[in-house]
Amino acid sequence: MPGLRDAPRMYRVLRRALPPLVNPYFRVSLEGLDNVPTDEPAVLACNHRSFVDSIILPLNVPRPVYFLGKADYWDSWRTRWFFQGTGVVPVYRDGGNKDDASLRTGVEILRRGELLGIYPEGTRSPDGRLYRGKTGPVRMALEADVPVVPCAIEGSDIALPSGSYRPRRHPVRVTYGEPLDLSRYRDRRDDPFVLRSATDELMYEIMMLSGQEYVDEYAAKVKSGDVALTLDDEPTEQPGVDAGDDAAGGEPSRDRDDPPHQDGRAAS
Repeated sequence: MPGLRDAPRMYRVLRRALPPLVNPYFRVSLEGLDNVPTDEPAVLACNHRSFVDSIILPLNVPRPVYFLGKADYWDSWRTRWFFQGTGVVPVYRDGGNKDDASLRTGVEILRRGELLGIYPEGTRSPDGRLYRGKTGPVRMALEADVPVVPCAIEGSDIALPSGSYRPRRHPVRVTYGEPLDLSRYRDRRDDPFVLRSATDELMYEIMMLSGQEYVDEYAAKVKSGDVALTLDDEPTEQPGVDAGDDAAGGEPSRDRDDPPHQDGRAAS
């Protein structure tokens, strides 16, 4: 079964060296880590508050967590060595669109028996609330016939706010929920309504774990200005079913104010 010994060398070095430094600094606390499968493939689907999420989440799982990244980063040795060494898997479009390429690559990782980390919101929350999930994580889980483990990170947006390069010593809590068995949807995994329903089920679990208010809009649209929201806007109580998901892919995209990092850890 794939394990740390099969991970890239840099990943193994960082996995040993960083937790004794990162965890005490952020006073990281973990809950429900036993919900993460020890030797079976699964999707780890987490809310996304801060760049530091992409460090804390994989460092505290006892087996490698792989993420997806744009193949463009493999064109330059300056970025290739880092992404390749930290377990980011390149997504090659091969003439197709990025959503299909991400889906294929994610399913390949899962079929190897690995853990695939992904942020269903597709980007960091612009205001600390939980935003509508994209269907990519569910599509991958259904295609590979694996469970999805909902995860919630709290406090990371204070530990490293958006646009900041200097972390603060603030407690960060990571909660791993019980794996979701979505197998009942598998025979209808090409139905947009089914994908939306399964994704909303996942986002509801993340909302319950994180305690965040839910907004039934895509975070990327809010950031781009296509959708105007304020903190005074009334959030919906829970994810709502809508087949109009226009961004179902699992490939990440980096926010403009983020430092260079594993794009796959901000999956879109």
